Amino acid sequence: MSISIDGVVIREVTLAKDRTTLGRRAYNDIVVDNLAVSGEHAVLTLRGGDVQIEDLNSTNGTYVNAVAVQKRTLKDNDVIEVGGCRIHYRARSVAPAAGTPVQVVVGTESSAPIPLSAAPTESGALVELGVPVLRVLAGENAGHDLPLQKVVTTVGKPGVAVAVVTRRRQGYVAASVMGAVLLNGEPLGVEAVALHERDLLELGTLRLQFARV
Repeated sequence: MSISIDGVVIREVTLAKDRTTLGRRAYNDIVVDNLAVSGEHAVLTLRGGDVQIEDLNSTNGTYVNAVAVQKRTLKDNDVIEVGGCRIHYRARSVAPAAGTPVQVVVGTESSAPIPLSAAPTESGALVELGVPVLRVLAGENAGHDLPLQKVVTTVGKPGVAVAVVTRRRQGYVAASVMGAVLLNGEPLGVEAVALHERDLLELGTLRLQFARV
């Protein structure tokens, strides 16, 4: 597989093993250095010419084509999302025999928590109607909106406070990753909590409001 960041291929990997692990810890076969990715997040299994992905009870889940999955046999052009990492699966035209390398393309949207200066559009800019945003009320980039277009969006500043906002079937949830994170004035823990219109997240001097535009 080709692993790329921001569209630039940084190394080539082939799924030649029966079991290929993916996660944040250094001992994984595929390491994704993102706080939204669990230490042992998912595993890719090569079996009988098919490749399966299985979520390893990760905190933020594993998604295939924007749908949360526990275990799924992959098809050509499937898009897997774990944390801020997007994996584009590319199957060969002929099903491979067991043990034959299978190529996929992995593209990470970010390998680290996303600073708000990198992603937001100006408040009032054209965005898809109904797309949820985090509106920056105070802190750097105040007055801007951060569209929640990815499955997992990481916000905050490492060393101060970091949180993740995750898209699920039933809506959006937020969880603390590190530091003192407040949701509507109350401490936010590592367990995901549903977000509602006008909910307020506070991470140090940063204040964000959940809204739909």
